[in-house]
Amino acid sequence: MRVAVVGATGMVGGIMFKVLRELNFPITEIIPVASERSVGKTIDFGGIEAKVVGLQTAVDMVPDIAIFSAGGQTSLDWAPKFAEKGTVVIDNSSAWRMDPTKKLIVPEINGDLLTADDKIIANPNCSTIQLVLALKPLHDKYKVKRVIVSTYQSITGTGMKAMTQLTNERNSVSGEMAYHYTIDQNCIPHCDDFTENGYTKEEMKLTNETKKILDPSINVTATAVRVPVMGGHSEAVNVEFENEFDLSEVRSLLHNQAGITLKDDPTTNSYPMPLYAEGKNDVFVGRIRRDESQPNTLNMWVVADNLRKGAATNAVQIAQLLLDKGLLVHSSTSSVTNS
Repeated sequence: MRVAVVGATGMVGGIMFKVLRELNFPITEIIPVASERSVGKTIDFGGIEAKVVGLQTAVDMVPDIAIFSAGGQTSLDWAPKFAEKGTVVIDNSSAWRMDPTKKLIVPEINGDLLTADDKIIANPNCSTIQLVLALKPLHDKYKVKRVIVSTYQSITGTGMKAMTQLTNERNSVSGEMAYHYTIDQNCIPHCDDFTENGYTKEEMKLTNETKKILDPSINVTATAVRVPVMGGHSEAVNVEFENEFDLSEVRSLLHNQAGITLKDDPTTNSYPMPLYAEGKNDVFVGRIRRDESQPNTLNMWVVADNLRKGAATNAVQIAQLLLDKGLLVHSSTSSVTNS
């Protein structure tokens, strides 16, 4: 396949290159795409030096797939231009997620919805992906009524500027601030911009995207918090079901769900943590217990590397699913190149 990565010089773009190699996605030509100031730079893709090109050049090269991670406005402006050429766009921004004409895909959950007509496919928000993957088998069995989720989100979700801020603070160095406040030894209950209802955009993404992916009848309320962690996002999830559940069956359902690793043994202090999830593609679930304050309600702790399954891995898995379903055709190029 001829694959373009839009936002190639960014944090998520770098992880996308890693995941494409690790998952052995069949690439005949890799096309790194970035802003004009990065054009001409080179990206090392498994020993191949690929030159960064601009967006219009990439469109004209007509890749089979373009994976976007370059911000919502770039996606709105350029994804349709790629799609008009026949390129399938997998977009990691929020630009197309709630568009009723675009599908919001987590392959293990609703990948069967994809068709050859889907030219722009939305990748869900990082915190949503890990939540819905943990909810999916439980919703199928017990029917989820309401979810209360509190997130503990890695600064990597903000980008390099936030990582620099944390590093500077830990080394007593003055520098540019990604947040309104110090993040080292602090928790900031503010992820993305505030909306008119008092919730942040991040919190509303958890609500709206969960409904679109799983079931519009599920009620979700969220509090999203930024914490001084680099390894991934964590979520404390309280789930109320319509039907009674059995804890051993819950663990079995989660254990058997593709994309989930169950890590739940209090006797050995085994539970998910960002320190453990970093660099891994699965979603990790543990601290499973009954909410004793009301019936049919469960507590669990969900952790994932937000740059992996929360972004790059899910996007590449969508591309792989399209290929497996015969919705993409191999390029005739015989070796990995960058023209």
